[in-house]
Amino acid sequence: MVGSKTVISALALSALAAAAPAPTKTTQFSINQVAVKKPAVHPAAKYAKALAKYGATVPDYVASAAASSQSGSATNTPIDGDEEYVTPVTAGDSTLNLDFDTGSADLWVYTSSTDGAPSDANYYTPSADAKKLSGYTWSISYGDGSSASGDVYKDTVVVGGVTATAQAVEAAETVSSEFSEDTGSDGLLGLAYSSINQVEPIAQKTFYFNVIDSLETPVFAVTLKHNEPGTYDFGFIDSSKYTGDLTYADINTSEGYWLFDVDGYSVEGGSSSSDSFEAIADTGTTLLMLSDDVVKAYYDQVSSAKHSILEGGYVFDCDATLPDLSLTINGYTATVPAEYLNYASVSDSLCYGGLQSAGLLGLNILGDVFLKSQYVVFNGEDNKIGFAPQA
Repeated sequence: MVGSKTVISALALSALAAAAPAPTKTTQFSINQVAVKKPAVHPAAKYAKALAKYGATVPDYVASAAASSQSGSATNTPIDGDEEYVTPVTAGDSTLNLDFDTGSADLWVYTSSTDGAPSDANYYTPSADAKKLSGYTWSISYGDGSSASGDVYKDTVVVGGVTATAQAVEAAETVSSEFSEDTGSDGLLGLAYSSINQVEPIAQKTFYFNVIDSLETPVFAVTLKHNEPGTYDFGFIDSSKYTGDLTYADINTSEGYWLFDVDGYSVEGGSSSSDSFEAIADTGTTLLMLSDDVVKAYYDQVSSAKHSILEGGYVFDCDATLPDLSLTINGYTATVPAEYLNYASVSDSLCYGGLQSAGLLGLNILGDVFLKSQYVVFNGEDNKIGFAPQA
């Protein structure tokens, strides 16, 4: 699959684990996202970012819309689309606001010497005990030409109530202009499987897999919220945050993502299908991206919907009545409310859909538009993912 990295050998992983000091023992904790200011962008920029993240070439019309002077006002953020949600993390001697991303496996950050770093970023400062890994580098590049690369440190990283004392921290030496313009966060903390970590010559463990043995229960759970910051729970499942029972699906770990089977879909008032497909749960992607047949079935129920070259995706009249969209996962019906699928306005009367085509990827991505409807449990010990409606 495009965007994956060859899985490192079990021998290399064992050696890596043996070399790392055990993390501080803990039981369980929650950590809240915080809102930070972010310049408003056209919503097609979110679509372009998702395509690029998974290695697809961003079509010229999407890139053009993303770079247009028009500003979107995202309806799923609390203040006119100029905020995003990040999570505070202590890395070395610095407190950083990082994007928690279940669709990647790198913890990378800006430093004061990063060429191209946003001017308003908080910078990573290694602690006195940090160790720079000689001969180790990392590099990430995407289909839109964006890239970042740099050096690797082992340092102490604290998230909420748990500490990793020898966490790989990837310090950016250079970042491309796409990252320079993406203000609002100080880097990224990946929560996918360690096999897709981009450090060379030996991939490094993600924070979650470094601390998994210290957690009371070997899970983390995500509650992304509509119109407010969400929460990450580590080491426990918070039954107050969901209703009914959790339904679990098996993870296909071969690609390094939280990849699982979806049994089918249905559109409120319209068509349904029991044809199964695989999808990735990705907190680092804003939109819900599904195959063209699902997208068409959905927008066939919206009379004003059209695929707009000018706006870089599916749009519709802002006063349109949208249907709910449901996905079936191991017998459980996960429903995305219609209001979440009206993602952003691109004019006084035209709105951009939270559901867009994954046809260019060949890979279905359940991003934040979907995840905000669910309490999601990630279990990397049993390789399962659980879903229930948010309370």
